[in-house]
Amino acid sequence: MNSANNAAVVVGVDGSEPALRAVRLAATEAARRGRPLRIVHGFIWPLLHVPASPAPDAPPGGGLRHQARELVDAAVAEAEATAPGLTVSGEIIDGEAAAVLVGESPTAALLVLGDRGLGGFSALVVGSVAVQVAAYADCPVLVARGACRPDQPVLVAVDGSEASRLAADVAAEAAVARGVPLAAVHAYRHPGSSGPGDMQPLVYDEAALHGEQQRMLAEWLDGLTGRHPGLRLTCRAVHGRPGTVLAEATRDAQLAVVGGQGRGEVTGLLLGSVSQSLLHHARCPVVVVRGPR
Repeated sequence: MNSANNAAVVVGVDGSEPALRAVRLAATEAARRGRPLRIVHGFIWPLLHVPASPAPDAPPGGGLRHQARELVDAAVAEAEATAPGLTVSGEIIDGEAAAVLVGESPTAALLVLGDRGLGGFSALVVGSVAVQVAAYADCPVLVARGACRPDQPVLVAVDGSEASRLAADVAAEAAVARGVPLAAVHAYRHPGSSGPGDMQPLVYDEAALHGEQQRMLAEWLDGLTGRHPGLRLTCRAVHGRPGTVLAEATRDAQLAVVGGQGRGEVTGLLLGSVSQSLLHHARCPVVVVRGPR
C-alpha cells in the first residue's frame, strides 16, 4: 500500500451508473482519508486504430475523445458534489481498462472501480477487469457493489496467511476511521493435517474443533488492537465453505476486506478463490488486499 501523504485515491470511470456509484464511494473514501481523488478513463480506441477526433465536417463537440472528456468531467462534478472541498482531478489515458488502472496502482493509496461498466472501461464485470486489477494492482482495490450500511461493522476474512494479516490491518484502520467494530471471521471445514502426507481424521469432535479454530483466530489477530488504538474487535470461527460463509456475513457489513490469496489456494492463481467469490457474491463493497509478491 502506498502511504505517501500525496498518494491519491484513484477511480476508473466509463460513464455508466455503476461507475458513478464507484465515484461517490471513492470520493467519500478520499475525504475520509484526507487524500485527493484522481478520476481516470481508459481510452481504448487508439489501440484499435479507430479515429478519436471528429471528422473535418462534423459539428463542434463531436468525436470519441470529446465524449470521453465529457464523461470524465461529469464524474469530477459528481465527486465534488459528494464531498465538497475535496481536491479532484480527471484524466483520459490511452489504454485498456485493466492496464490503465494497474498502471496507476504503484502511486495510488487505493483503486476504486464499479463491478460492471461499459465504453472505455468495457467489460467492467466481476470476473474480468475487476479480477485482473485486484490480482495485479500494487495497492488495495475497492470494488463498489452491494449496499452501503454505515451503521454496520467492517468485516475481514482471516485464515492465518500473510495476505489475511495485511487485510486485517487494512480492515482495522477502516473500522477505526468509521467508528464501527471490526468483525473478524474465520471459515473452516475440516481438521487440518499435522504434516505432509497425513490424512485428515474421518471422525472428530466438532466442539473441540470449533474451540481450536476460535483459539487460532485469536492467535492470528494477537496485537491488532494494540496497533490500532480504539479498535473494537469481535472474532468468530464458522464451520462451512469460506466463500459461502463470508458472502453471507456481508449481509450485515458495510465493507468487506479480504486478502488476495490465502491458505490453501493453488500456487499460481492470479487471485484466490475466496476473494473471487466475494467479488461475485458480496452484499457490500469489497476491498482486496494483496500480500507480497
